[in-house]
Amino acid sequence: MASRAVAEKGASIALACAAFGISESCYRYRQKMQSEKTQIADWLVRITDNNRNWGFGLSFLYLRNVKGYGWNHKRVYRIYRELELNLRIRPKKRMVRGKPDELTVPLALNQVWSMDFMHDQLSDGRTFRLFNVIDDFNREALGIDVDFSLPALRVIRSLDQIIEWRGKPAVIRCDNGPEYISGELQNWAQRHSIRIEYIQPGKPQQNAYVERFNRKDCSTWLECRHKICGSSICSGAY
Repeated sequence: MASRAVAEKGASIALACAAFGISESCYRYRQKMQSEKTQIADWLVRITDNNRNWGFGLSFLYLRNVKGYGWNHKRVYRIYRELELNLRIRPKKRMVRGKPDELTVPLALNQVWSMDFMHDQLSDGRTFRLFNVIDDFNREALGIDVDFSLPALRVIRSLDQIIEWRGKPAVIRCDNGPEYISGELQNWAQRHSIRIEYIQPGKPQQNAYVERFNRKDCSTWLECRHKICGSSICSGAY
């Protein structure tokens, strides 16, 4: 439009550029080395056609080191993109997840216990944890221990208190949390002849009994406690 105004209306270049909001350098710009651009495009098409697994890096190195052209890599890459020669990104292989082991069903009391952690938050922002233990046979809640910190020694103390009145189980099922795989808990289980059965990583359904207890029964207990005593417990992530 500016060129037309200068050629047909006789306006000055400065006036035409000001009227159309462009700079004079933009008005005077003329595309250079069109033939060289065509040459670069022709080389890129030939290289990628003969070497289909080559990307831009190998194509540019071939032109620079083998053919001896001194073209700037930014210019070559711009033409490479305009020709849409980018290689398709190979998708990552998805890991094949094995079928989880079936959940064992106990036939009597104290055959299998399950234990797991929950967490919640006080109104002042402090986070506390709940350590839950149930009997898988009748889904009876054997213990709910609440504190701001529940390390492995605290887990052992809670289990000892339950065993005093309930008796010891043959197996305790749990996930692979740091409190459960600690040496203290494993030594404790060996002394009491209790087998710790760890679920497969990423398979919470193998600990379904206590997971359901956490989601329904224990969550209901927290809500009722909040309504009855008006405590600072508020709903958190279960």
